[in-house]
Amino acid sequence: MKQLLLLPLCLLITVAFGQKKNGSYQLHINKTSLPVTIDGEMNEQAWADAPAADNFFMVLPMDTSHAKVKTSVRMTYDAKNIYIIAVCYLTKPAPYMVESLRRDFSFGRNDNFIFFMDPFDDRTNGFTFGANAAGAQWDGSLYSGGSADLSWDNKWVSAVKNYPDKWIFEAAIPFKTIRYKKGIKQWGINFSRLDIKEAEKSSWTPIPRQFPTASLAYTGTLVWDEAPPEAGANISVIPYVLGGISKDYDHKAPNDYRKAIGADAKIALSSSLNLDLTVNPDFSQVEVDKQVTNLDRYELFFPEKRQFFLENADLFANFGYTNIRPFFSRRIGLGVPINYGARLSGSLDKNWRIGVMDMKTKSQDEVGLPAQNFTVFALQRRLFARSNIRLMFVNKQSVNYQPGKDSTKPVYSLYNRNLGLEYNLASANNMFTGKAMVLKSFTPGKSTGDFVHAANFQYTDKKWLLLWQHEIVGKNYNAEVGYVPRSDYVKLNPQVSYNFFPNKKGKILSHGPLLSSTYFFNSKMHQTDNETYLDYKISLRNQGVFDAWVAHDYVELLKPFDPTNSGKDSLLTGSKHSWDSWGTTFTSKPQRLFTYGFTTRYGGYYANGTRLALTTDLGYRFQPFVNITLSTSFNHIDLAKPWGVTNFWLIGPRIDLTLTNTFFFTAFLQYNNQQKNVNVNTRLQWRYKPASDFYIVYTDNYYTAPFFIRNRALALKFTYWWSM
Repeated sequence: MKQLLLLPLCLLITVAFGQKKNGSYQLHINKTSLPVTIDGEMNEQAWADAPAADNFFMVLPMDTSHAKVKTSVRMTYDAKNIYIIAVCYLTKPAPYMVESLRRDFSFGRNDNFIFFMDPFDDRTNGFTFGANAAGAQWDGSLYSGGSADLSWDNKWVSAVKNYPDKWIFEAAIPFKTIRYKKGIKQWGINFSRLDIKEAEKSSWTPIPRQFPTASLAYTGTLVWDEAPPEAGANISVIPYVLGGISKDYDHKAPNDYRKAIGADAKIALSSSLNLDLTVNPDFSQVEVDKQVTNLDRYELFFPEKRQFFLENADLFANFGYTNIRPFFSRRIGLGVPINYGARLSGSLDKNWRIGVMDMKTKSQDEVGLPAQNFTVFALQRRLFARSNIRLMFVNKQSVNYQPGKDSTKPVYSLYNRNLGLEYNLASANNMFTGKAMVLKSFTPGKSTGDFVHAANFQYTDKKWLLLWQHEIVGKNYNAEVGYVPRSDYVKLNPQVSYNFFPNKKGKILSHGPLLSSTYFFNSKMHQTDNETYLDYKISLRNQGVFDAWVAHDYVELLKPFDPTNSGKDSLLTGSKHSWDSWGTTFTSKPQRLFTYGFTTRYGGYYANGTRLALTTDLGYRFQPFVNITLSTSFNHIDLAKPWGVTNFWLIGPRIDLTLTNTFFFTAFLQYNNQQKNVNVNTRLQWRYKPASDFYIVYTDNYYTAPFFIRNRALALKFTYWWSM
């Protein structure tokens, strides 16, 4: 019996302390004194002298052999840059497959080569760079063991050249661009290749097919002949100048002319620790959010896209769960101007990471909103092979404010604080992952029911996925700088899925079911919600995917709710609703110039109603310069009076024009009759130097019926990345 009790403990120790899976795959990188010209040609002596990483392994469609498509990679460096060249061979002469020359392209829709660097060899955080076969760049930061944030953007140069039997990617990554620890001579490294025509994804090191090639648990080792050089003085100032004009036709306001200047600064306190500063920041060039038809009872989530908040964003944004985030940076500066801010983030050594942020927003006298200060502190300690423990503190403080002093203005909170601790589990082979956390909020007048506890544990292998997750959120838990759309609940969510792999090589690569059930209870353990969901997924060898599902839903409303979110009427608190529904999803293979996908849903709805939902996504590319997409969503809701029949359309055509990999034009139209709005957004971006841009952004908003203009804006913005 004692031996049986010790077995789980031994298993936990094994998965937590396990050695690096692919540490024996080594690529030696040697310093060169010879010149390297970034032109997509492997004709320099420096490349002839560099060792090669080749003989890649197939990851998809199966991970049981070496890749059919050959790839060879070499790396070298000098005092300023890391250089890489990848020769991507073809099995037969054929045109490449890409969407466009747009930066940070969609991975699965482009022939591409991407590599992943783990400068601390901690198998948790790093950087990714690469390009598609037409030369469009890809760069991002890696967090949580292999998730990529492609909003991260920095200075580096690359070139791609096409040949009849191959294409070559060549790049120079300045040491100043990345963060690494002084003196470390072994980094994690891996290389990924996607050839859409062969429907093959490959990797230098072997990776189980259920994991992405970005998985840092499976990197090989980049062995330096000597410690990488210090980046030296690394200070960048990024000033901007903005001019614009806008007009609010709704309120018949006069033209509003904008003139603004501001700046960001990036100061490397060490090769792994960075200080970001901003004064009077402006984010007018950020792309508009993609709208959705909102039939949810709770607030929708939209991702952060503003550059200032993105470096080491995982330290701040990844604390908690999808719907329990004590910090959400979009709470700062959207609708309220930011005066200034500072962020200190990065690694103190191989085991410790730190993040500190302080932002000050302006007051708005017309609504009585005081100036506010936002402070966030995060400290992370590495444990075992790839796990960590993290502390976070979030403080929102109103400056020089007395709540209720002016009875004619809304009352705002004097302060709101959150303190949390979480443990993130990641086994050496990535098959066991999980999280456990506790949070407490501090709000004037509330001292009980303000705790959160949540945990999950997941096992993933080639065939099985087993998941348990639970969440407990107190009635008075309050995260004013976070994203917590729901409070006062207990949630239980078990999930299991299985994949079958046919023995014969046919059109179907794998297929299998997924069963998930999500229960919500109140604090007295009375059930208020449940969704039980059964899905069957078929993955085709040509990379097409088909799903069919059935679901049962039960809801007991905790507050009045309009099931159409259109303002007609609301269902009563305490009313109970249940229904059954079914649906399908299909995504076409990406090898064609014309791609398509669709989803269907039909079944019951609130108040014994019915709901039909259809979406389509169509795309056509004129390689590599033009990519046209059309997303359409239709919801038909049939309810008793006073709602009756409601039809919601959301139509979003988009055109991306990329004349070169430094000149981009995007036109995006969104017709949304639920919001009674037509939005037109166009953006021209010219990257005249690395990380330096000129933007012209034009936005129109119209009523859907009658088709009258609501507001209009034009902005011109010039930024320059000045490195000292």
